[in-house]
Amino acid sequence: MTNENEVLYQVDGYVATITLNRPERLNAITRTMLDSLSARLLQANQDPQVRAIVLTGAGKAFCVGLDIQDALQGEGIGSDASGSKVQVNLDLRTAPPTVLHNLDKPTICLLNGSAAGYGLDLALGCDLRIMSQQAKLSPAFVKRGVVPESGGTWYLPRMLGWAKAAQVIFTGKNLDLQQSLDLGLVNFGFSNEEEKARAMSIVDDICQNAPLAVQSAKRLMRMGLSEGFNDHVHHVFLQFLQLTRTKDFKEGMRSFMEKRPAQFIGQ
Repeated sequence: MTNENEVLYQVDGYVATITLNRPERLNAITRTMLDSLSARLLQANQDPQVRAIVLTGAGKAFCVGLDIQDALQGEGIGSDASGSKVQVNLDLRTAPPTVLHNLDKPTICLLNGSAAGYGLDLALGCDLRIMSQQAKLSPAFVKRGVVPESGGTWYLPRMLGWAKAAQVIFTGKNLDLQQSLDLGLVNFGFSNEEEKARAMSIVDDICQNAPLAVQSAKRLMRMGLSEGFNDHVHHVFLQFLQLTRTKDFKEGMRSFMEKRPAQFIGQ
């Protein structure tokens, strides 16, 4: 049965915050949470007011992965709605990692606590990560006899290079904040509320820029991962021409000449 409170959604100014809300189970993901999370991500992406999306967790952890306890009881991931049989054919086009990857709006993972398994892949799928000193990244897939099933084998080699990604995945060892920062997996860390607020100010920095330009830049970066240079430059130029016709482009030029902060409207 769906519990709408398991995935919370709040918009404050230009920022949509999506919170995994099963703190008593360290935000382990149930099958109903998958649909709710995808729906909330799409809701934020389609809201013209929202310029950035923050994904976080309630309580001590960000997300410890899929709910194994439910799965072992035949009630969770892998069963049908009644929990009576294994679901073999999955439509991954609507799964949270795929939805998250295809969002145009910037995504920031606030790692209030540890991320493991599916939770780690969700964190890697965000554009930026801000991590608590108490948190750990746990790529322990091979220690459980599986592989990163929701994006980790795609993200890590691109983020770290082959050798470092192989070390992280093949050893399955936990990474603390400093190790995560050194590897470049995390943008900022914090150990108290003041440092957290300072790190989270990057969200406001993003939201002050022209939202259509930010979204176009993200879309082009994503396309560039699978394009040759010549094709990519062509797509960039087409996006550039479109942006020069927007009101925000004119405001950006005017504000520069008038030496004042720009007031962008997303048009």
